Amino acid sequence: MKYTFLLGFSLLASIGQAQDFTVVQNKGGKTIAYASSSGVKILKVNGMSFKDLNKNGKLDKYEDWRLADDIRAKDLASKLSIEQIAGLMLYSSHQSIPARAGGYFAGTYNGKPFKAGETDPTELTDQQKKFLAEDNLRHVLLTTVQSPEVAAKWNNRLQAFCEGVGLGIPANNSSDPRHGTKAKAEYDAAAGGEISMWPSSLGMAATFNPALVENFGKIAAAEYRALGITTALSPQVDIATEPRWARFNGTFGESPWLSAAMGQAYCDGFQSTNWGMQSVNAMVKHWPGGGSGEAGRDAHYANGKFAVYPGNNFEAHMIPFLQGAFKLKGQTKMASAIMPYYTISWNQDKKNHENVANNYNQYIITDLLRNKYGYDGVVCTDWSVVAPHKVMDSFLDGKSWGVENLSLVELHYKALMAGIDQYGGNNAVKPVLEAYQMGIKEHGEPKMRARMEQSAVRLLKNIFRVGVFENPYLNVETTKSIVGKPEYMKAGYEAQLQSIIMLKNQAKTLPLNAQKTVYIPKRFVPASRNFLGMETPASEEYPINMEIVKKYFKVTDNADEADFALVYIEGPKSSIGYDKEDVKNGGNGYIPISLQYNDYKADDAREVSIAGGDILENFTNRSYKGKIAKTANITDMKLVLETKAKMKDKPVVVALNLTNPMVFSEIEPSASAILVGFGVQDQALMEILSGKSEPSALLPMQMPVDMSVVEKQAEDLPYDMKCHQDTEGNLYDFGFGMNWKGVIKDNRVEQFKKK
Repeated sequence: MKYTFLLGFSLLASIGQAQDFTVVQNKGGKTIAYASSSGVKILKVNGMSFKDLNKNGKLDKYEDWRLADDIRAKDLASKLSIEQIAGLMLYSSHQSIPARAGGYFAGTYNGKPFKAGETDPTELTDQQKKFLAEDNLRHVLLTTVQSPEVAAKWNNRLQAFCEGVGLGIPANNSSDPRHGTKAKAEYDAAAGGEISMWPSSLGMAATFNPALVENFGKIAAAEYRALGITTALSPQVDIATEPRWARFNGTFGESPWLSAAMGQAYCDGFQSTNWGMQSVNAMVKHWPGGGSGEAGRDAHYANGKFAVYPGNNFEAHMIPFLQGAFKLKGQTKMASAIMPYYTISWNQDKKNHENVANNYNQYIITDLLRNKYGYDGVVCTDWSVVAPHKVMDSFLDGKSWGVENLSLVELHYKALMAGIDQYGGNNAVKPVLEAYQMGIKEHGEPKMRARMEQSAVRLLKNIFRVGVFENPYLNVETTKSIVGKPEYMKAGYEAQLQSIIMLKNQAKTLPLNAQKTVYIPKRFVPASRNFLGMETPASEEYPINMEIVKKYFKVTDNADEADFALVYIEGPKSSIGYDKEDVKNGGNGYIPISLQYNDYKADDAREVSIAGGDILENFTNRSYKGKIAKTANITDMKLVLETKAKMKDKPVVVALNLTNPMVFSEIEPSASAILVGFGVQDQALMEILSGKSEPSALLPMQMPVDMSVVEKQAEDLPYDMKCHQDTEGNLYDFGFGMNWKGVIKDNRVEQFKKK
């Protein structure tokens, strides 16, 4: 595809059958593009070109790129029918490109499932055409894409379709975080990849370096825009004050102030200094903080719907929003969208005293977020909030916590009147329109029209800001050159190196000489089932890419021949805190969530839970006191102990991939050195072991001395656990980390110390 821009002239860019679009560069103004298939014509005004999106032959304010985004959004909102506004308020369910042939992300093409080699993966599915044309949906959530090229071509088809219907509102495509690592992939400084790979948010937090996170945001935004993505459903700035929480890994740790600094940097990076074609809307989550689920249970499940505050620390959970995402250094000023969490913030509604999910709580959204803190961006519910609740332990269950008895229409109406602008995971417009009619009966049509238009303005403003009304189309070759380019891969890899923590280095075991011989035992991984119910069979294999290891050390399968052992394991993997078998045996279903490998009996758990109640339960006490939790990967602990026995007095290095805090006492005495990573490539670990890179990261959370202190800590308080002390006398506390010289003491620790 060739591009030769001539000022004031148009150029036809061929991107495949039925994907032609024309680019017009306005001298001294914005570049616009339109699809030949959409029927849109160009209006000439004072020598400038504008898209006649509504095809009425005149330049409307919303079509005039010279005007401010606010003015354009208000003009367009006033022109929309209620059906069109209701469509804007939808946020699609997960869309895989191409659609899977079956299961959760399934779709069809002309009535048939996708078939490799026959179906064009860049085509729109039947379901996508329906929700775009009939339901007026314009916010699309992308999951997997076959390749950057396929993503770009699919985007162009999508945008041409949207441009040709209604008033020509483009799609606002979005994504959950997609920059995780493939652990066994080799890094080559001269090579590119599918997309740049970075440590998890917890790993970024471990760098204690907001500038690194801002750089990530800029790079990720460039890659997102090259894929046609204009909204990031991130960052997750909940402070992870509850160590057992399943979503701990997606946070920036337990410090309100570190989370605020990282969240600010993340949003500044994604949204850029000024709004424009380089910007990606940041949807910060989860208001007002979801990191204090009782006993560590998560609100994706009915058994984890309550966030509790035994330490009276509700306000601190809002610090990352108020001092971070809402106080950006760039001209965009604040994150453009926000997502409340599923949880019921137990007894925190000081006005209406409702114990309902944050998405339905008028005090939480309107009185606090809107009125007290002045937030006027988009508020979007989390996915599957306005859906019926049927079971206690399914990830895919509807999450209408506290209002489970309401009808589908009543759920939409309550959320709307609480102050939300958008319904996450909803493709169908009908219940939104029925909620509108319900509002007319209570408040009259003028008030309800104004309420709907208010949300429309917020939603449209975010689409105008990122420039896709002018040009939503992608140059496929440019996309291929940007996504995963070597410069971006290098930045991600260097961030991984900076995120690895050294917790122990007995007798300066590390770094290791390249001539050393390493013994790496195979790791047993038990059979498992993911959140969608898909099974992974049990396996026993090397936990690390051995070909990469051989480039750094000599390798042996005989411990007697080795100079040192490397045991690569994961932190303890427990349950979601609920067990159907317990219910069958006459119990309440609630069991402990453990952070240790060995079986754990919850003798120090609460006799009576702080919160409780569900339409599927006839009790409110969710206590699990005296029950036993088992950990699926107890074999990881045994692997360390067995390897220590085989190595006798020779060094054993333990490398941990962590997602949560853990009880270290079971394995730490057997380790000569301990490295902790949060989603890094194997090669990054080798760089540290061999001394080619020095560890510099710090713990963004505490490591508890035992499960008793975990039970006794307050779910809403940071830094309230007694920490593990190792054989060297070091406490694994917030901010602890080591380099080759010993314990790190630098300005980062002082800047983000406990407050």
